[in-house]
Amino acid sequence: MKVRRKALVVLSGCGNRDGSEIHESVCALIALDEADFEISCVAPDDEAARTLSYLTGRQLEGRNMLEESARIARGAIRPLSEAGSAFDVVVFPGGTGAAASLCTYAKDGVAMKVRPDVRLLIESARAAGKPIAAMCIAPMILAACLPGVTLTLGAECQASADAAALGAIHMECASTAAVVDPVMRVVTTPAYMLAKGPAEVLEGARSMVSKLEALLGREG
Repeated sequence: MKVRRKALVVLSGCGNRDGSEIHESVCALIALDEADFEISCVAPDDEAARTLSYLTGRQLEGRNMLEESARIARGAIRPLSEAGSAFDVVVFPGGTGAAASLCTYAKDGVAMKVRPDVRLLIESARAAGKPIAAMCIAPMILAACLPGVTLTLGAECQASADAAALGAIHMECASTAAVVDPVMRVVTTPAYMLAKGPAEVLEGARSMVSKLEALLGREG
């Protein structure tokens, strides 16, 4: 009997302005499901760095990342602290939550700090040779945790310059494609850094997952 590969998807809230980008998260889930991965979602059980009204842009009272991420995961989610090690790949969708709550890039730029639990997950996955994928702005987290990693943020921009300042190697990439670092076992796709709509994000997510499969050496 064929054993299904397991994917851990790390969320940071619900919505592009203060949490995980919903289209990117859903497209990642679709692409992983199409490739027959068994999917688990996790998020920090902690308050988001920012919470905004999507109608007015005003700051709202803080919200819990795990509670908000459960909306995307349809309730099937657990705290990041309980992620364990029973997974084959890790996927980070983008969104401001990735840049503001999983790390402090949105506030601190190249002086950013990564949440200790997020850094531990990335470094543990890397040490175990488990592929890691990131979308949109989330590759900045990998730039901070994996010096020398090759990644994409789409086109050359301030973020790509900052990634290079952190020691990463940036490659330009279309929104519908993905970049692979076969040594670090990292896959990144631009998503809404460049995409004009969800169809492009989905195509990029499918490319990302296909390249994750190739790193795993999966047939078919």
